[in-house]
Amino acid sequence: MANIVQTLADPANIAAAVVAGAAFLAVMTAATPLLSSDKLGSRLKAVAERREELRRKSRQNLEKVRSLRNEDKGFVSDTVKKLNLQQLLNDPNVQLKLMQAGLRGRTPVSIFYFCRLTLPFVFGVGAFIWIEMMGAKAGMLANMKPAVVLFGAALGFYGPTLYVNNLVQKRRDKIMKSFPDALDMLLICVESGMSIELALHRVGSEIGAASVEMAEEMALTTAELSYLPERRMAYENLARRTDHPGVKAVAMALTQAEKYGTPLGSALRVMAKENRELRIAAAEKKAAALPPKLTVPMIVFFLPVLFAVIMGPAMIQISAMMK
Repeated sequence: MANIVQTLADPANIAAAVVAGAAFLAVMTAATPLLSSDKLGSRLKAVAERREELRRKSRQNLEKVRSLRNEDKGFVSDTVKKLNLQQLLNDPNVQLKLMQAGLRGRTPVSIFYFCRLTLPFVFGVGAFIWIEMMGAKAGMLANMKPAVVLFGAALGFYGPTLYVNNLVQKRRDKIMKSFPDALDMLLICVESGMSIELALHRVGSEIGAASVEMAEEMALTTAELSYLPERRMAYENLARRTDHPGVKAVAMALTQAEKYGTPLGSALRVMAKENRELRIAAAEKKAAALPPKLTVPMIVFFLPVLFAVIMGPAMIQISAMMK
């Protein structure tokens, strides 16, 4: 024990220990930056790899869409090209309406113009056959027959437009039912630190079970943010495809946030509140329109039964007294 104390108290040993400790600290100080992991660099690298993956997928989807557009072949498209129907029956809004209805590519455009060419003849001939077979039985006058044929032809000409407008309205209603929920999810993703591309991709994958149309719009916007030259164009295309004031306001807010650097989370929070209020206002509007719609059924179906129940016993008693 005395030897151990003497060894520890030896000045040479103490000096050696101090020198060894100093050397160890110097080595650790020099090696710590080399051994520590660069968390920021690894995270930025992971984000860059994810962004490149999304861009690669969007380019692949774009190439698929282009290949589908280039494969516009068949009897319908050949007829449209040979007769040059897009010039004869030119409608400047047909591509926008078809896009809003979810019908993209060249094939729906060819089918639309082909239907506008053929359906007037089909409906006109059908109206003529109906007149010849049922006109005499229905007591139709001779001068009314041309009017019925013209009405059938006009219905065949404007029928495709009415059908597309109906599809646009139904698709817009489906999108707007789920848009406030999608906007809330987008706000949560953005405030958690996601970029707008990743947030749109995540919301599109999550909202697909509730609304396929909303998921499709989110996926298209994500792809356009990757390959369009300006991000503003992607937001404007989203507003153009949906054609709804709520979506247009959100697209404008996103554009201003990209341009002026305003906080995206606060803008999305305000837009989410406004869209929820729009949905509540639409529900209140339908509820307010219900009493006028019930007036005619009540007059036709309820009041006669009510009068029969009230006046029936009195009429029975009066008839019994008269006998």
